[in-house]
Amino acid sequence: MTSGKPSQQGKRRFILVGNPNVGKSVIFGLFTGRYATVSNYPGTTVEVSRGLMGLPDGGEAELIDSPGVNTLIPTSEDERVTRDILLSTKADAILNVIDAKNLKRGLFVTLQLAEMGLPVVVALNMYDEAGERGIEIDLKRLSELIQTHVQPTIATQKWGVDKLKELLLQARMPSIAVIYPPEIERAVRTIEKILPEEMKAKRAVALMLLSGDETIEGFIKKILPDKELDRIKAIATGLEARYSEPLGYIINRERLKTVERIIRECVHIKERRVGGLAGEVLGRYSIHPFWGLFILAGVLFAMYEFVGVVGAGMVADFIEETIFGSYLNPWATRVVEALIPYEPLQAFLVGDYGIITMALTYAIAIVLPIVGFFFIFFGVLEDSGYLPRLAIMVDRVFKLIGLNGKAVLPMVLGLGCDTMATMTTRILSTRKERIIVTLLLALGVPCSAQLGVILGMLGALSLKATVVWAGVVVAVLFLVAFLSSKVVPGDTSDFILEIPPIRVPQLSNIALKTLVRVEWYLKEAVPLFILGTMVLFFMDRTGLLTLLEFYAEPVITGFLNLPAETTAAFIVGFLRRDYGAAGLYALQKEGVLEPVQVVVSLVTLTLFVPCIANFFMIIKERGLKIAIYMALFIFPFAILVGGVTNMVLRALGVQF
Repeated sequence: MTSGKPSQQGKRRFILVGNPNVGKSVIFGLFTGRYATVSNYPGTTVEVSRGLMGLPDGGEAELIDSPGVNTLIPTSEDERVTRDILLSTKADAILNVIDAKNLKRGLFVTLQLAEMGLPVVVALNMYDEAGERGIEIDLKRLSELIQTHVQPTIATQKWGVDKLKELLLQARMPSIAVIYPPEIERAVRTIEKILPEEMKAKRAVALMLLSGDETIEGFIKKILPDKELDRIKAIATGLEARYSEPLGYIINRERLKTVERIIRECVHIKERRVGGLAGEVLGRYSIHPFWGLFILAGVLFAMYEFVGVVGAGMVADFIEETIFGSYLNPWATRVVEALIPYEPLQAFLVGDYGIITMALTYAIAIVLPIVGFFFIFFGVLEDSGYLPRLAIMVDRVFKLIGLNGKAVLPMVLGLGCDTMATMTTRILSTRKERIIVTLLLALGVPCSAQLGVILGMLGALSLKATVVWAGVVVAVLFLVAFLSSKVVPGDTSDFILEIPPIRVPQLSNIALKTLVRVEWYLKEAVPLFILGTMVLFFMDRTGLLTLLEFYAEPVITGFLNLPAETTAAFIVGFLRRDYGAAGLYALQKEGVLEPVQVVVSLVTLTLFVPCIANFFMIIKERGLKIAIYMALFIFPFAILVGGVTNMVLRALGVQF
């Protein structure tokens, strides 16, 4: 069967379906450009992207980017949302994106789409990486075996992607026949007769019910009387009693046998070429229990040198001291004083808490060059394939704190933006894991802008100062995670993660990612720098800042042994953590902070309350009550750790 008629009133609709991290979003972006909307699927926090795409025949179609799935019998909220979209949305065709390196995992989903009776086009993405691994796929034979169109693509290079639009207009239902044991086939036919006549994908739904998919029951209850649903449950229970293994296991085993038979006929693995040996060796040693630690240490040292020494110590200093300090700020001050006779307005623009002399100086001269260098370095790590290996490295340690290696991915993303990283905790399988990682992100994972400034401050001291700061923060994170794993109820999940090959990062990819992130920084962060400066200005003018400094003095100057001026940095740290860090950086440059005070202030600020954007994201993802509990815990705990760090460093006479 070929998909021909549009879904409704001439508007076609296509759905992107595939495993996580196979390039669906890249294809979605290429097809829809900037004209896309993102919204939560009803009743969930899972985001679904929709956009319009042009077609070769001159028409246009709606394109839906569904969450990544490994199976259509859901084990996570993401998979349930995708399953529900497929059952409830009338689509002209499914664009099934598969990682060409992992055909088995991808075809397992293709087979379930075939059982739903949906027209499918298969995109074998990352086709170049399959070739680098010595994987040869007979595309013609694969297309014959599954009876649908198969198109190789390299989405990041736009290779083969345009052909997909033509194939979607010719999509047909794949015919992958899975023959289950006779008793299961009879039960499927019986359940199909019970289900409503107008219901789509009845065979697939029957198999879901037999597999013990409890999430499908809520979907079925809307269209089927309770009496009929009880009949189906009785059929499943009676059939289950005939087998010593769960029905879901038997059904999936038969599916895997079919997929493996297809792969045997169309996939050939040849010996690796010598040219890929270096990457293979580096990839293997990067997850070695011993040598992997040295590679990790080398990566961290390179980040310290590139971001802290070059980005902050050279570039940021030049922009701040020469461009802004010697030219822009003095010129702006003269212009404002000459044109505006009103002193409060002068102070608002070019005073101690001025929009130009403080907000823009912090945001553009100090933070932007530092985070720019961090974005470049982070892009190299992403594009090289090292981040999944980092997850493998920390899996053993994370198991001690109630997590697994997958949890390191949101935490590493938190080094870019804690707010977005909190959203990506959805990839974790259990509520317990999501709560613990959300707490750790809010507590002690500095975002890129904050981390860049921190490395810049520490780079002005010594490597020993960086080790002390990092050691305290990491130790606190593990302590809190360990205690949380004992307090937060729930179970942990198994750790399954595909490891991509180590590859040479592409300059174009890194440049694009860096530009996109810098654009985000300019749009999202700079306005908050201005807002924070305005808050400080009005607090200073009304005397509220002096009042807060007075009441905070016993803690700031006593327990933490910091200058009273640091109070302002902690106050605006709630608006933006990096803005608070920039305030400390300015105090360090002015000589207000001595080396030990720099380390103590950075430890305290790193563990301080999450910024306001992250706080709202925690409310959205975890609920208001949990967000408040986290904030009430983090604030006094950060002060406590900072005070203890101060006492220990001074008692031991540590010098930096």
